[in-house]
Amino acid sequence: MSYLSLLTKMREYFASGATQSVEFRKQQLQRLRDEILKNEQAINEALYQDLHKSPEEVWVSETGLVVGEINVALKQLDAWVKPRRVRTNLLNLPSSSSILPEPLGVVLIIAPWNYPFQLLLNPLVGAIAAGNCVVLKPSEYAPATAAVMKKIIEAVFDSSYIAYVEGDGASVVPSLLESFRFDHIFYTGSTTVGRIIYKMAADQLTPVTLELGGKSPCVVEADASINVAAKRIALAKWNNAGQICVAPDYILVHASIRDSFLQELKKVILNFFTENPATCGHYGRIINSKQFDRLVSYLKDGSIYHGGHYDREQLYIEPTLLTEVAIDSPIMQQEIFGPLLPVLSYNSFEEAKSIIARNPNPLAFYVYTENRAQEKAWLQQVPAGGACVN
Repeated sequence: MSYLSLLTKMREYFASGATQSVEFRKQQLQRLRDEILKNEQAINEALYQDLHKSPEEVWVSETGLVVGEINVALKQLDAWVKPRRVRTNLLNLPSSSSILPEPLGVVLIIAPWNYPFQLLLNPLVGAIAAGNCVVLKPSEYAPATAAVMKKIIEAVFDSSYIAYVEGDGASVVPSLLESFRFDHIFYTGSTTVGRIIYKMAADQLTPVTLELGGKSPCVVEADASINVAAKRIALAKWNNAGQICVAPDYILVHASIRDSFLQELKKVILNFFTENPATCGHYGRIINSKQFDRLVSYLKDGSIYHGGHYDREQLYIEPTLLTEVAIDSPIMQQEIFGPLLPVLSYNSFEEAKSIIARNPNPLAFYVYTENRAQEKAWLQQVPAGGACVN
């Protein structure tokens, strides 16, 4: 399918200067916010259908974040668009110099399925605030949410300004990129697909922003508060059934506290999700059978310390702790992106660091320690997209 006609109209709309006005941008953001709040119940129902998310989780991690992003943009936009005076170099004296923020043009936003609302519309807020025209490509794996977002977008925007394009990403995205040179591409998702998009964009020298996943390690040092670590890890790992790019992917716990840590983490899981999480109203489901089958195949890669139950028909996998996991097993080679958590022990800083180095530059890195020197050592030795010290 060719999108050339649609994209040509968008280029013409941008060239008209209609998106340049700060007042216009604010009006679009306000209208988007109003339509989101108007459809809040429908959004809740769609995300429950796609991922079994509770209304509370939807507000905290999806709609609330987008509404908050809009509010910040409305408050800060006047300041963002102002020219910023900078020093003039010797060669150009006695002139003055400024940096003038300007829109990029027509941009493409491609969203994943795990947070299908927030990860499509949050980048949209920034793109609108910056004065761009936008093509939105939602994930086809969260169809109920995609349908509600389509209703919202088409109620607020003309397609020559903000276009909503659906379909199989493997065919739609190449068709879009073959039809047109975008001024920027914003992609959130897997490293594998990110590489493909980056290569396609490179042919036309299109700038790309990639927000990708990875194996995010969590280190629990011997001096850590076991109770605090267990509670925070459980919250971070099993929210959305572990389908979070920054979820702890595996635990490295000091051998001296391994057993007590496992006992406490099991206790916290039971407290958070009950003895039967399948009946727990706020515990998520796996997005589809393909992801479900991939995750279940990992269960054989270790000994099940807790959990391990699953139901393919319901796309349900219990919060599961795995021990005795080999470093070279499949579960330790690929991002898990689900409710399985390998727990490995280590005896020294160097041993733990060498395990992390097998999957370098994680998106997120977590450390539990009371020792400032140890904290500094970890932050210096493990490059990561973001790090949290508890």
